[in-house]
Amino acid sequence: MGIDLSTRVAIVTGAGGGLGAAHAIALAARGAKVVVADMNGEAAQAVVAQIAAAGGEALAAAVSVTDYAGVQAMCEETLARWGRIDILINNAGILRDRSFAKMDLDDFRLVLDVHLMGSVNCTKAVWDTMRAQNYGRIVFTTSSSGLYGNFGQANYGAAKMALVGLMQTLAIEGERYGIRVNCLAPSAATGMTNGLYSEEMLAGLDASLVSPAIVALAAEDAPSRAILLAGAGSFEQAHVTMTRGLFLGDGAGVADALLDRIDAVGAREGEMIPARGEQQYQYEMAARADKVNA
Repeated sequence: MGIDLSTRVAIVTGAGGGLGAAHAIALAARGAKVVVADMNGEAAQAVVAQIAAAGGEALAAAVSVTDYAGVQAMCEETLARWGRIDILINNAGILRDRSFAKMDLDDFRLVLDVHLMGSVNCTKAVWDTMRAQNYGRIVFTTSSSGLYGNFGQANYGAAKMALVGLMQTLAIEGERYGIRVNCLAPSAATGMTNGLYSEEMLAGLDASLVSPAIVALAAEDAPSRAILLAGAGSFEQAHVTMTRGLFLGDGAGVADALLDRIDAVGAREGEMIPARGEQQYQYEMAARADKVNA
């Protein structure tokens, strides 16, 4: 096995079962020392015992990612025990699915608090340590529901797409400090998917089949700013692109022209992946200058 994590220390949230447990076990199998973080302390301890039985080293942390003080205490304990934190896998999550018309706003806020702010809390707690080390690998768990939408998951989709935006910026800010930041959109049969899909659909979607993507994104040679998708042993990549568009200028009829030519504006031939957000207005100003000077 080429990827060696024997000098690395990893924290995996929501690791008491499902994807998080599979990720923790996979990282430990590559030699990483792993903090198994979960609200359910007994579940976390069971995963630690499984890692230890296989010859690995792990520590259980009973903590909610929404509790920043608790997350900080977990990181302090990790540093006291192992002296560094190299890898953070933001995996913890919940579902509160309903159509938007029937969704209670408290459930909307709760899902954002766990998925988005929980990831922010954990990342903020390790950020200075990783900067001081000049090394870090951070993975946010996004979802196809955020990337492409899914009925009844407005709260979940909003949180998951927000994590893509967070990843894009933190990858830029972390680059000079050796911190690489990525997103993973998994497909797996877990406790969160029970009742959502048929047994036939979930057959073959074992959580352990997603975890190789986590190992790759935790590696020294990991990419940065990637949005990987993984499930059933298959791996894909998503991109946030910008089409070449059309320059329509100004005037009273621009809105009408835009609607008439919306398909041309959205044509994907020659689309780009901007390196930074400012490339949008730089491109637009250049298009205007070309038209004015033509």
